[in-house]
Amino acid sequence: MTVTTLARGASMLPLDEILAGDCIDVMNSLPESSIDLIFADPPYNLQLKGDLHRPDNSKVDAVDDHWDQFDSFKAYDQFTRAWLKAARRLLKPNGALWVIGSYHNIFRVGTALQDAGYWILNDVIWRKANPMPNFRGKRLTNAHETMIWASKSEGAKYTFNYEALKELNEGVQMRSDWVLPICSGHERLKDDNGDKAHPTQKPESLLHRVLVGSTNPGDVVLDPFFGTGTTGAVAKLLGRHYIGIEREEAYRRAAAKRLGNVRPLDSAALETTASKRAQPRVAFGQLVERGMLRPGEVLVNARGQAAKVRVDGSLVSAEHRGSIHQVGAALEGAPSCNGWTYWQFRRDGQLIPIDLLRQQIRAEMHD
Repeated sequence: MTVTTLARGASMLPLDEILAGDCIDVMNSLPESSIDLIFADPPYNLQLKGDLHRPDNSKVDAVDDHWDQFDSFKAYDQFTRAWLKAARRLLKPNGALWVIGSYHNIFRVGTALQDAGYWILNDVIWRKANPMPNFRGKRLTNAHETMIWASKSEGAKYTFNYEALKELNEGVQMRSDWVLPICSGHERLKDDNGDKAHPTQKPESLLHRVLVGSTNPGDVVLDPFFGTGTTGAVAKLLGRHYIGIEREEAYRRAAAKRLGNVRPLDSAALETTASKRAQPRVAFGQLVERGMLRPGEVLVNARGQAAKVRVDGSLVSAEHRGSIHQVGAALEGAPSCNGWTYWQFRRDGQLIPIDLLRQQIRAEMHD
């Protein structure tokens, strides 16, 4: 991993590197339609008026760095539209963008994003399990940030690992409100003085969920506001390529050191639960053709109702005939039925779901 200053017009994609410079200029120098996913954590344009203090009068370490300062909302909007335009040029047709922000900026970013031609897929609330209190006591405790997930355009295909996110959520469909702690403890990077290396360092758990859900191993992930490299660290761990762009030298140094200590997971650990829709289609008739089930063999449902297998892979019961799905639906009086999980066959006195035979064929296809 190296820190690089990229010359405009470069034709090679600088994988697994930190690029020094202004994010818009650097993005405009990268090849068009070359990036699978962009995760952006842009300046929030915090409208702070004076210092913040705790009840004991100690000063709060708030974000007051020069990179978060803009003269006006108009200036911030111009900056936002410029980087979103550069980012969209880089995305592959099936690429996507995540952008995170607070109430100070996310609504302005959302408007600019839609105006630029992106198509919003979800807004995700990151609810902080351990937010910073509101010390002035004049507003609600600000306990969340908002992420927008968008495809490059309306109708564009994009990566969504639904089953993998479901597994992360104990088998339940992942919702759009994520309860995760802020970055703290051993994960929080410190500078040589023991202070925070970056005021808005994001937790790796947040990026883990984003990358597992919307990228695949080998994909290229770009972070145009790289900071201390959380996106790169998680991407490297998960077997994705990263490209980081960062203007501030101190952040680049911290990110480079951090990334040097990351070791990618092995290929077996990177495998995730695939969508059933992505698995090869197997016709029930293939089980008959291959002799895994014989014509005339009897299948039964959970209530013991029976149907015979016919030579063409259809079923016939006392009153119904058709596919494994049609006969199952007719017996249940239902509009539809998944015949693969509905029917069982008997072997050595045991009832076995016919879906096991389908999985055997799929395993052979994979090999």
